[in-house]
Amino acid sequence: MCDQNGEFVFVLPGWEGSATDSRVLRNVVSRPYGLRVPKGFLASYREERYHLSDWRGVGNASTTAREFFNMKHSSARNVIERAFRLLNGRWAILRGKSFYPIQVQCRTITECFLIHNLITREMGIGAMLDVPDEENSASVGLDGDHIEFVESSKEWTKFRDDLAVEMFTRWQRA
Repeated sequence: MCDQNGEFVFVLPGWEGSATDSRVLRNVVSRPYGLRVPKGFLASYREERYHLSDWRGVGNASTTAREFFNMKHSSARNVIERAFRLLNGRWAILRGKSFYPIQVQCRTITECFLIHNLITREMGIGAMLDVPDEENSASVGLDGDHIEFVESSKEWTKFRDDLAVEMFTRWQRA
């Protein structure tokens, strides 16, 4: 997990590359000292345009609140993808097959993340991530209220729908 500046805030090495995001997330939030995710985790809309490339070019602007929400969601997802590309580009040991024992691999991965964060913080590499500014990004969370398990709920689906409409309406006015 990384923040808007491309600094990693939670790392759990040791999962195989084929593990799905939802499987890892379910495991991480169920651990006694696992990731504390503020309530408000919102998934994108299915069967709507999602990838940023879908909106490139003249005449491809969002036409619905759901599309607009997905565009912003995709933009936030690009931050983590770019952070991983920077990390893998910087540390060759992360790119290839490793023959070290799994404990050594996990420590090495964690150390690469820590040094990546130090470089990002001290040298301003996060500015290269082309992160959306705070004014145009949505942040949701409740103080002291964290996700204990992952499941869909009608309340959060309605909240996401309302948020998408509000974001789209503001964007149209601008």
